[in-house]
Amino acid sequence: MSKAFPAVDAVRPGGAPDRTGRHANTTLIVLFLSLAGLAFAVLQSLVAPALPAIAKDFHTNTGGISWILTAYLLAASVLTPVLGRLGDMIGKRRVLLMVLLVLAAGTLLAALAPNLPVLILARVLQGAAGGILPLSISIVRDELPREHVGVTVGILSAIFGVGGGLGIALAGPIVDHLSWPWLFWLPLILVVIAIIGVAFGVPESPIRTPGRIDFLGAGVLSAGLVALLLGITKGRDWGWSGASTLTLLIAGVVILVAFALVELRVKEPLIDMRLMRMRGVWTTNLSGLVLGFIMFGVFLLIPTLLELPAQTGYGFGKSVTGAGLFLLPTVGAMLVFAPLSGLLDKRFGPKLPLFLGSLAVAVGFVILAIGHKSAASLLAALIISGAGIGLALAAMSNAIIEAVPRTHTGEATSVNQIAREIGGSIGTAVVAAVISSKSTAQGLPLNAGFTHGFWVCAGVGVLGMLAVAALPSARRRHADAIAAGVEDLI
Repeated sequence: MSKAFPAVDAVRPGGAPDRTGRHANTTLIVLFLSLAGLAFAVLQSLVAPALPAIAKDFHTNTGGISWILTAYLLAASVLTPVLGRLGDMIGKRRVLLMVLLVLAAGTLLAALAPNLPVLILARVLQGAAGGILPLSISIVRDELPREHVGVTVGILSAIFGVGGGLGIALAGPIVDHLSWPWLFWLPLILVVIAIIGVAFGVPESPIRTPGRIDFLGAGVLSAGLVALLLGITKGRDWGWSGASTLTLLIAGVVILVAFALVELRVKEPLIDMRLMRMRGVWTTNLSGLVLGFIMFGVFLLIPTLLELPAQTGYGFGKSVTGAGLFLLPTVGAMLVFAPLSGLLDKRFGPKLPLFLGSLAVAVGFVILAIGHKSAASLLAALIISGAGIGLALAAMSNAIIEAVPRTHTGEATSVNQIAREIGGSIGTAVVAAVISSKSTAQGLPLNAGFTHGFWVCAGVGVLGMLAVAALPSARRRHADAIAAGVEDLI
């Protein structure tokens, strides 16, 4: 017979956590958490358009410079669940401050990096801050009045999408008018402000899950994620049918299966597999995988198309700066529709905005697949897709926190973030492969490559809609929770 999850350490009489306003100014809490999330998200994508400039300064090739992105992704994926679990155990604010200090150190080191190995080390430190979003969502769930949680979680979740888009958009102007180290100096200002704000404006939550870190599980999970993500991110360079790529991919899957088996037998697991078996959790994580694929598809396909010479008949001949700025309406749509997602969630639950978001994304890519030679159709499709991403990102986090007990918010949202990271890696690899398969002998992408790439993303968007359709209703989620031994979803 399954047992219930452990009770929280600090609750009000009657079992409900104190949410009556004992905390500091909620507006400041949201502001400082948003700044922390924005800094991390911007750093995730800001470097990508500047890789050629960095490679030139460090006299390295494409394979070497790609580790700047790979190291960041691996560190974020490996440490996010550990930090989420640690926050549930010893305090979310305490762990968030530690994470922000590491992020500041990594960003400072990156700005001063004298060579590529130091820059890669700095990116590992930055990636270690991947726990910012799950920790922030946990703090919001613990500290804010219930009626404000949905909208606020939506804003925080959308900040990650907005930050990713801003990173792509701003990289060109920063490198063109300053230099690539300023890609780190400017976000460092946001990180320092966030540290000060969290230190003095965010209270520590009394809600804890006593226990120990499952170091065995953490080690097995880390090995599995490193193998899987390394195989995905380096497959294009090494060859998808190469022995190294296939070995890593197979090993990653096998190790992750072993991790699940280990966690089922550990008394205090890093990730409770009972959560992952719940339909409200695994369907949302599948949606996260799909959304990650689509987001990185946008950030790869659109700038590539915009920067192709206009003489091709389908390119737009824009500079890196111009291509990045073209994405700003997408970012604006994300920011506008994320709070709307929270309002819809408050009235109808997360399933409706998540479905509408997935639908909008699919529609946007269908428009692009049918015709992407005019700036007007491109902008219209990007705005529709941006609105969909904003709706879906916000609703996804709310769907997760509604499906799990308060004491396990950190680990559940961490797994959802990992799903998005893996989806982004797969999306980048698949879209790049599609474009490469439809290129000239000189490597110039053909129009058919973009058409196929847009259709692939549209198809993945439809898969996301099917995953959302399987998301259970509130009543069903409650029944699943009881069946899984989760008796307290307050």
